[in-house]
Amino acid sequence: MKFSINRQVLIKHLSDVQRAISSRTTIPILTGVKISADENGIVLSGSDSDISIETLIPVSEENNQIEIHTQGGIVLPARFFSEIVKKLADEKITIEVKDHFQTNITSAKASFTINGIDVNNYPNFPVIDSNEVITLPTALFKQVIQHTVIATSTQESRPILTGVNMTIQDGKLTAVATDSHRLSQRVISIAAPDSQLEKTYNVIIPGKSLVELSRIVENQATIEMMITENQVLFKAENVYFYSRLLEGYYPDTNRLIPASSSTQIVLNAYDLLQATDRASLLSHEGKNNVVKLSIDANKVELSGNSPEVGNVEESLAYESASGDPLIISFNPDYMKDALRTFGQQDVQVNFTSAVRPFTVVPADREDDNDNSFIQLITPVRTY
Repeated sequence: MKFSINRQVLIKHLSDVQRAISSRTTIPILTGVKISADENGIVLSGSDSDISIETLIPVSEENNQIEIHTQGGIVLPARFFSEIVKKLADEKITIEVKDHFQTNITSAKASFTINGIDVNNYPNFPVIDSNEVITLPTALFKQVIQHTVIATSTQESRPILTGVNMTIQDGKLTAVATDSHRLSQRVISIAAPDSQLEKTYNVIIPGKSLVELSRIVENQATIEMMITENQVLFKAENVYFYSRLLEGYYPDTNRLIPASSSTQIVLNAYDLLQATDRASLLSHEGKNNVVKLSIDANKVELSGNSPEVGNVEESLAYESASGDPLIISFNPDYMKDALRTFGQQDVQVNFTSAVRPFTVVPADREDDNDNSFIQLITPVRTY
């Protein structure tokens, strides 16, 4: 195999593929990046068994400056190869595989030779039935990911909660995540062939996979989603992103969302985020990391304290406050994560009691039963 390519283009695609490559894998060949060259262009592949990424650099795009001299493939140590490519000075780079899989990497007057591995030893990626395709707007799907992965668990004691539960039914995609202390839910309409709108999917995708996916897909208008029994494939232009699915049953989260509330406040999400951030400066110094919200007819106040440092109190500006007076305590980090998903818009925070979960929803939602965008947080009991 021998080809030439623009160095910056190669760096960009290498960076994407390396998101799937781990140095801690138990399968040595997976520490490498698979490089293939054919008449269509250069294909880079990487995998850690959980996620696999394949990206095509088309020969047809002039900016890529690709010249294929000899077709073929090689597996090179990903970290060393990436560092070499980044350090080279010229904008054009030539890669040539010689005898015994030794690979020359040349640019201007610099030349490296590194040991490669037979490409035929690299594991095959899963075969996904492409007849069942769900098309999603990329920007909206990335938003769904950003709004829900915040609530996935980082504890491997309950692996199922480290993923986002995605169900597709009646033309809607519902994404839910919970770590048992908080919950995030988004519901969006999807486009699919008419025959598929009757089909139901219920899968759990690892949160880490979705985070990496959202970092790779940028400028593409749409992303295609294909699901099998234990794998999901996301296809966006020249990128294929495979992820394993988590096995098991996701808990029923519908019963966690309160059907009614006894206290409601409407205020700006960003203002509340900033106030919570200030209160958490002291709460982080305490043992419990708790801030307190006090609501009555005339005042909404946020406070935090640390016996070792001191305390803070802040009266909040708000649009409206209604219902029963309430004093409730919560983890400020959970609240900040939730509020960031709303940006600068106004939100309505609904409470049922000081010991029951409360919800944060867009203030302009059409009706009280609209749970298409909801953040739920369990309060902290203080004694």
